[in-house]
Amino acid sequence: MESERTMNKFFGHFLTITRHRHTVIRHCARAGILWQGLRHDLSKYSPTEFFRGVHYYTGNRSPNEGERAEYGYSLAWLHHKGRNRHHFEYWVDYNPHEKRTCPVKMPLRYVVEMFCDRVAASKTYQGKAYNDRHPLEYFARGEATRTIHPETSDFLEQLLGMLAEKGEDATFAYIRAYMKSHKDY
Repeated sequence: MESERTMNKFFGHFLTITRHRHTVIRHCARAGILWQGLRHDLSKYSPTEFFRGVHYYTGNRSPNEGERAEYGYSLAWLHHKGRNRHHFEYWVDYNPHEKRTCPVKMPLRYVVEMFCDRVAASKTYQGKAYNDRHPLEYFARGEATRTIHPETSDFLEQLLGMLAEKGEDATFAYIRAYMKSHKDY
């Protein structure tokens, strides 16, 4: 019985992260950054992240939340955010002028990948209940506790707002055109 439960969690977690990753790949292709999409979240298959993910898998939320509930932190998340530049948490560094850590403005291509990731995560966890407002609503709920560069936050929120108002086709067309004509935001 226990081994069956473990196998269900193993395959459940594997299928969830793989489904999410494949959705990100499709979104990145639509945004014009296919190569980034193909490399997206490969660290989730590493032992540090994968086996913790299996242990805390529930199917309806990130396993990192379960690990945080037990220990007060998530080793899987610390490993993940330190290896994946599409997370704004990666872009925090020591500022010698302010003598503290501060958020750094993310390069454009990683903000676009972050957008793709957030949309895919909402689709993965919302399932049939997903709509194009969910990623913006999720982003807005975290505003009070987020440590992100203001320009990065504003640009991501602009893209999420466009998705909520105009839909995927218009937003991905805008992103492709923007990336061809801009090096920065």
